[in-house]
Amino acid sequence: MNKQQLFENIQKKQSFLCVGLDTDIKKIPPHLLSGENPIFTFNKAIIDATADFCVAYKPNMAFYESLGVDGIRAFEETVAYLRQHYPDQFIIADAKRGDIGNTSEMYARSFFDHIKVDAVTVAPYMGEDSVKPFLLYPEAWVILLALTSNKGSHDFQLTEDKDGERLFEKVLRKSQEWASDEQMMYVVGATQGKMFVDIRKYVPNHFLLVPGVGAQGGNLKEVAMYGMNNQCGLLVNSSRAIIYADKTERFAEAARQAAQMVQLEMAGYLKERGII
Repeated sequence: MNKQQLFENIQKKQSFLCVGLDTDIKKIPPHLLSGENPIFTFNKAIIDATADFCVAYKPNMAFYESLGVDGIRAFEETVAYLRQHYPDQFIIADAKRGDIGNTSEMYARSFFDHIKVDAVTVAPYMGEDSVKPFLLYPEAWVILLALTSNKGSHDFQLTEDKDGERLFEKVLRKSQEWASDEQMMYVVGATQGKMFVDIRKYVPNHFLLVPGVGAQGGNLKEVAMYGMNNQCGLLVNSSRAIIYADKTERFAEAARQAAQMVQLEMAGYLKERGII
């Protein structure tokens, strides 16, 4: 999915919601555990309930890898189900990969050749040669970690060099030499608030993947106010607040209601900016 297609889908659905499929076997409704494939069964129900209100899904690989072969199978089945039944959805593998070139080449091959997701999150710490292998797939996206929402982001990402440039700013500036806004996005945590103004000085036209709304305390209004551009430029992720809105047999219905509430709020911000 290219940038224009993603923007058109945002306009059509009046939403820039990404639902995070952080599916924890210990948190899904107990009645699913007796089934043959509880993770996929849960994901399928969540997807069917929320697809009307979102434009993207983001499975977090740690939740699937923690279950070994069964978890990887559930992840692959989830991607295949989305491809078959909801081909307009943008699929992000939240893997935070990034290693020396030949290793990154294998990661890229796994996600883009084998599983065929649209995007993968990548850590930039090892520099250009660790990111480039992911960019060899012209129809796929790299989503580079820039400024995250966790407390530890202050340990490195906000440190300044002798010229006063912060590390996340250097990541934004330097990485634009590797790819354009047609193939690269950035992760910026929702809890960063007004920092989106600084982010947009460096990457005014890029899409930003924004985790941290909902259970992590990020403010959607602030994200839209400071982070939105004239093509929206945002994919705001919500995971726990949607997929675990209820732990009974009505979990899918509750997830649908939670996603719809977010979508309605997003539609308001899109209308305010004249995007829809």
